[in-house]
Amino acid sequence: MRGTLQRRLSTTRLLLLGPVPVHGVRAVHLSRKSERYRSLSARLARQAVSHGHPRGVSRSTLADANERHDWRIFADFAQILIARARLLYANDSFGADLQLSAYALDSTTIDLCLAMFPWARFRERKGAVKMHTLIDLHGNIPVFVCVTDGKVHDVNILDQIAPEAGAFYVMDRGYLDFERLYQLTLAAAFFVTRTKENVLLQRRYSHPVDRTSGVRSDHTVALTAPGSLKHYPAALRRVRYF
Repeated sequence: MRGTLQRRLSTTRLLLLGPVPVHGVRAVHLSRKSERYRSLSARLARQAVSHGHPRGVSRSTLADANERHDWRIFADFAQILIARARLLYANDSFGADLQLSAYALDSTTIDLCLAMFPWARFRERKGAVKMHTLIDLHGNIPVFVCVTDGKVHDVNILDQIAPEAGAFYVMDRGYLDFERLYQLTLAAAFFVTRTKENVLLQRRYSHPVDRTSGVRSDHTVALTAPGSLKHYPAALRRVRYF
């Protein structure tokens, strides 16, 4: 049984949608204060940090300001910063010889205390929200972030993402929904995800592979289950990698 488990874990099967081409905001650690800031006296420095307010800004004042401001102001400003950062790192390499856009989509569950957040009930005695993030692999920059109820399934977030033509979307098997993934095909985008053992596929063509690269097989396949074929009538590419 142990050997069977190891073989399953060591073999990864991927589905790559559609035709395949043949051929961060990065965190900056400021270890030193600027010369201009260090030249100020302690009193002037406090005023500079608090935008001229002589007594500084209390936490309650900031909390009140955040509560009164519309969250969409910060969301719009974040999109401006994201657009500027993507231009700076558009040519950064992420380990693959790919000039087109490539994104990684995943979610993380954030545990919350039910006593403080009773609206975030996830299970009987557990509270949580889920953060869905789409990251541009050129620079590791988050381009889409959505916080939902902890019970929202990952695949539902595909309905909120506008596909980019020619882009690659890398996801885990939690996003395997052929009706939604077919929308990426119609938008001329590609996806890479892991398949499931109960997905019925029929091989149509076999492509040559270089086994020294770790690729075990490369097939053009089609779905055979009537329900899946109805939602995804196009061909798929199944790659087995060790």
